[in-house]
Amino acid sequence: MFSLKGQKALVVGVANDQSIAWGCAKAFREQGADVAVTYLNARAEAHVRPLAESIGSEIILPLDVSIPGQLEAVFDEITARWGRLDTLLHSIAFCPKEDLHGRVVDCSAEGFAKAMDVSVHSFLRMIHLAEPLMGAGGTCMTVSFYGAEKVVEHYNIMGPVKSALESVVRYAAAELGEKRISVHALSPGPLKTRAASGIADFDELLNEAAERAPTHLLASIEDVGAFAAFLASREAANVTGGVHQIDGGYSIIG
Repeated sequence: MFSLKGQKALVVGVANDQSIAWGCAKAFREQGADVAVTYLNARAEAHVRPLAESIGSEIILPLDVSIPGQLEAVFDEITARWGRLDTLLHSIAFCPKEDLHGRVVDCSAEGFAKAMDVSVHSFLRMIHLAEPLMGAGGTCMTVSFYGAEKVVEHYNIMGPVKSALESVVRYAAAELGEKRISVHALSPGPLKTRAASGIADFDELLNEAAERAPTHLLASIEDVGAFAAFLASREAANVTGGVHQIDGGYSIIG
């Protein structure tokens, strides 16, 4: 059985106990890693801090990637407290509602830029800051969705945005492979999370996914966390650049 004992992991994107990021944070801790957790703002802190404290997190910090300096402050704290980082989990995305609910061809330049900055470029920024802390190698992960490769009704502009995110994974994996830093995208099928609740008719998508998947089961945050923990382990050190479908086979059905 693989172990993450002695590892240091940063998890970005926990909003509540239904978050994919929370499933990953729990799994990392269960396998022995020390876990740093961020929360978006003061309102989110009330939900996130008790979760982080329940897994013994010693680093719990605010992080809104849209606010200059906050991301750097998180990595400064990790550097000061730990001096290294083994695993990075990026699970954040955002698009203004008016652009998310409209047609792709109608998306505003401002909305597209905001979605790309928060959902994609923030991952690049985190990898850039994590790289010097991963002198002995490490793992960087983000979260994508099947709508990156196929048109999913109501997913709209987030489809092209997640496609860009998956491309970033491949290029970063190629650039960092020699340093033994692996880069991955976790791609669960539809899950009932706070972030997903912004997608129109999402309950319909959940029902369709469960019906279509060979297992007839939706993925859980625990499923995603278990896979993420394996990718963070030494046993997966020679695996990189992939988009890993964790969806009960949803994505294989035409």
